[in-house]
Amino acid sequence: MSDTTDSGPITAADGTPLKRSLGRALRQQKLRALMLIAPLLLFVLLSFILPIANMLMRSVDNDIVADTLPLTVVELKTWDSDSGELPGENVYAAFVTDMVAAIDAKNHTKLGTRLNYESTGMSSMFRQSGRKMKKLDPVADAPFKEKLIKINDGWGDVEAWREIKTHSVRTTNGYFLNAVDMRRTPEGAQSQPEDKRILIKLFGRTLWMSLIITGSCILLAYPIAWILANLPMRTSNMLMILVLLPFWTSLLVRTSAWKVLLQQQGVINEILVWLGLIADDGRLVMINNQTGTIIAMTHILLPFMILPMYSVMQTIQPTYLRAAKSMGATNWTAFWRVYFPQSIPGIGAGSILVFILAIGYYITPEIVGGTKGVFISNRIAYHISSSLNWGLAAALGAILLAVVLLLYWCYDKIVGIDNVKLG
Repeated sequence: MSDTTDSGPITAADGTPLKRSLGRALRQQKLRALMLIAPLLLFVLLSFILPIANMLMRSVDNDIVADTLPLTVVELKTWDSDSGELPGENVYAAFVTDMVAAIDAKNHTKLGTRLNYESTGMSSMFRQSGRKMKKLDPVADAPFKEKLIKINDGWGDVEAWREIKTHSVRTTNGYFLNAVDMRRTPEGAQSQPEDKRILIKLFGRTLWMSLIITGSCILLAYPIAWILANLPMRTSNMLMILVLLPFWTSLLVRTSAWKVLLQQQGVINEILVWLGLIADDGRLVMINNQTGTIIAMTHILLPFMILPMYSVMQTIQPTYLRAAKSMGATNWTAFWRVYFPQSIPGIGAGSILVFILAIGYYITPEIVGGTKGVFISNRIAYHISSSLNWGLAAALGAILLAVVLLLYWCYDKIVGIDNVKLG
């Protein structure tokens, strides 16, 4: 429809052409809507997007070597690390100059800690050498090669200098290599020693156990959600309180309660012995292993599966089942061919929610999992709080995020994210 007539363009009350007036009103409406959600967008940006971006940056950032030993890094570029010979005096002189400045700034221990992630013993070597190297004059006390070797014989080891040169780049793939049980070396990426290959195993265990927990929650939640959806509303609401009750209790308390229940002298084993189902000397081992982790996490995550299923099942009309039965279908056929397909969106929503929550849990596996039931998230927490290897923790977190996004993409391609509903 044109906004013009034989007598001229159609105008608003203020004389502005109608098309321009409508466009301005639409822009103002969009701007008001944007201002309403601006606080939420800002919160998401500050609490979610920026931390993830910072994590991704930490996983490749490696400025500490180049910033702490700038002169040494330059001199090491001309040294042939494959020759098997120690660097020349120029490297030692540059190293003393850099170390004296680093000791004054108290950065040499941080550098030692960073290199110790790659080669055990580097941290103590930097810390012990720092006390004596502080007394050296970068000009008057030259030459330094023999003096440094006398201070610590590690400076006479070619491998120590190779490690410094290898990890002197500002952007490194070393953390990601470590995250998949490999390491950065002068010869390129190589596998870690056999006794240090644990992270790939933890990734596999995390994915496998998360799938088992998700499957367990589906099996337990489906009949519960079906009962709640088909009971009278008054009874259903009263029973829903029992589903929500665990949310009123601390996660730490619930996990600790399972530790009491599952141990060999715990309540469950005591009941089984009292009933005569097991012998007193044949008590079940259900704690500090994968079994304990699966049981405890299934209980903790079960409400997150029940609620989406229940909300979807509420929308399924009972008349569909009655119509199927009136046409000769058995109870099982009516359920499987009519009811179950309509409940799949709830299963999908609950599965995504439970799986993503399970894959990132670390408190419950830490308490009841022991050494055999911990997840990769426990290793991430360890590197953040104990070893302070934030680069490796960031790399592990980035890989875990990539795995979740890949699985989410696969789910979308196979099932379709549009079929996931919460009611």
